[in-house]
Amino acid sequence: MNLFNYQTEVIQPALEGKNIIIWLPTGGGKTRAAVYVAKRHLETRANAKVAVLVNKVHLVDQHYEKEFKPFLKMAYRIAHISGDSDQKEFFTSVVQNHDIIICTAQILENALNNTEKEKHVELTDFTLLIIDECHHTQKDAVYNKIMERYVSRKLRGLGGLPQVLGLTASPGTGGNKTFDGAKQHVLQICANLDASAIMSCKVHVEDLEKKVPKPRKQYDIVNDREEDPFGDKLKEIMRRIHDYMDVDGISRAFGTQDYEQEVVLLEKTGAEEGNRRTSQCALHLRKYNDALLIHDTVRMIDAFRVLEDYYSGQRSTRMGLDHTDRYLFTLFKEHEQELEQLAELECFENPKLAVLESTLLEQFVQKSTSRGILFSKTRTSTHCLHDWVRSNPRLQKVGIQAAILTGAGISNQAGHMTQRQQKNTIQDFRNGHLNLLISTSVAEEGLDIRECNLVVRYGLITNEIAMKQASGRARASNSVYSVVASQRGPELRKEKVNECLEKLMERAIEEVQHMAPREYMLKIQELQKEAVIMRRLAEEKVQGKRRRYEPAAVRLYCRRCQTAVCHGSDLQVIESTHYVNVNPHFEIYYIKGGKIIIDRKFEDWEPGCKISCADCGQEWGMEMIYKGVFLPNLAIKNFILETPDDRKSTKKWKDIPFLVSDFDYVQYCERKFSDSLADLF
Repeated sequence: MNLFNYQTEVIQPALEGKNIIIWLPTGGGKTRAAVYVAKRHLETRANAKVAVLVNKVHLVDQHYEKEFKPFLKMAYRIAHISGDSDQKEFFTSVVQNHDIIICTAQILENALNNTEKEKHVELTDFTLLIIDECHHTQKDAVYNKIMERYVSRKLRGLGGLPQVLGLTASPGTGGNKTFDGAKQHVLQICANLDASAIMSCKVHVEDLEKKVPKPRKQYDIVNDREEDPFGDKLKEIMRRIHDYMDVDGISRAFGTQDYEQEVVLLEKTGAEEGNRRTSQCALHLRKYNDALLIHDTVRMIDAFRVLEDYYSGQRSTRMGLDHTDRYLFTLFKEHEQELEQLAELECFENPKLAVLESTLLEQFVQKSTSRGILFSKTRTSTHCLHDWVRSNPRLQKVGIQAAILTGAGISNQAGHMTQRQQKNTIQDFRNGHLNLLISTSVAEEGLDIRECNLVVRYGLITNEIAMKQASGRARASNSVYSVVASQRGPELRKEKVNECLEKLMERAIEEVQHMAPREYMLKIQELQKEAVIMRRLAEEKVQGKRRRYEPAAVRLYCRRCQTAVCHGSDLQVIESTHYVNVNPHFEIYYIKGGKIIIDRKFEDWEPGCKISCADCGQEWGMEMIYKGVFLPNLAIKNFILETPDDRKSTKKWKDIPFLVSDFDYVQYCERKFSDSLADLF
């Protein structure tokens, strides 16, 4: 197993047993270097046990198949466990019987929290932790939850902790735009990982540059449309909704992210105040704004179809319409035909697509072996771009075979991909059956994707880490990194800012690397102690908030129709995750919809049907089948909470102001089936 000189250079402290962060660019072979460290660790350390943690499911198989298995399988026992693996249910046994465990960080976090003997582990069961994409070790990220235990144990003077090896291509600046702020962020990442140093190539720079050539960056700038009748019509409809809603203080900066934030807040305020006119108008305004954003990104017909699908879905599920609902539905119906006709006028089509077409043609005409990744912001836009590529005769003529690559998580956007679909798509790209991936950010980090000669960031507003990760995908010789953006749009400004932030990060890392060892150590200890104190204060604050009201004093209302449906005392929680209503009378308030399909297996439960408000059709969550019992599993974002003091809404259950007791399966069954059980016994 041979390493490049620059890889050997950066791993030296790790071979001596020290905690370090390896900072190398995408494609620089960080994982291969980590495999070497793991191999030496297993050879030289008695009773060695290695955990390799990743933050995305598909990286589990990738690291196993591409890195650890080829070099270590013959000598060591390796387990690779992701969310759909049965092995996670016997995690203790897996850890005991293997030398290397490759898993998602969440699986280890669950095992650290689990009190069942068969599923519980301790950090001290391992002698080496390898943390991939370790720049995520901050705030509430699962990496940081794991390392918080580590640091807390270290500060208490307890031994037995594993060595830590972090891997990253870009620690970032943490959103800081000053040198001191960026340096503090880098130090905080080091403190969170208990790193003695952040290692980068200093001596063998030429070797690294040969291995990872930088792409040629080009800005493909687009002028705004001279005329935009379709967009003008959407804005006209939005102005009419504003007039009908009659709310002051709301801007009319239609088609912007700032406007989206305004209407999201407006809907929240309207729902909390019980003002259906405001809340419903805000929901529809957000959908029109989504259409404008899509109109600015892809084709007019794509924007029209988003609206058409939304209103079609609303008409099929809505019940109990009031004056506001009828006004909003009628307003779209009145303009539907005109919008469709305007969307088909090619002379007013999105100029970004013409520039994108030119960029793709330039690369794919030159080389029959071209490979590219087209990054876009949302799942919806990736699907729209995919349709555009497939229907474009010029792109098809040069042999572009495209596919979508998005995340596996379920969202309210276009359909998610299963883990198997992701794996198959990536494999097809590697073996040449596909030559263009149209992807969300899922392809930015970690994926072992065949060298590309073209990477396009299309209308994206992200941070310097995402920019660095994406550009690192263009690793073929003479590759191109293209930024397609409007001349006066926010994307261009953000990309320029990211370039400055990347340089700021590099300066900050270099400054940290040159700190005197004692000064660095004292600073790391100071930051670790501060983090422990802040975490305890935050936990106390959360606990105080959760005890603010008695559960029976809090009432839940349907967010859309404001119908009171239950009290907080009707709720119980399963495995600290699933909040279910255990009141047997609750079933009169909801109706069942289609069966929910999730491409994963769970130990004690499976998804049932969607559930929605019986009065208005607002989606509430789903029925979960837990150990054979059907329970309504609620999403708190679909409800308004009424407390003795006010009405409020929240997106996450962790932010509710009352305690929810754990679900008691036996008690629930005894109460629900008391008559049947009485006959049995």
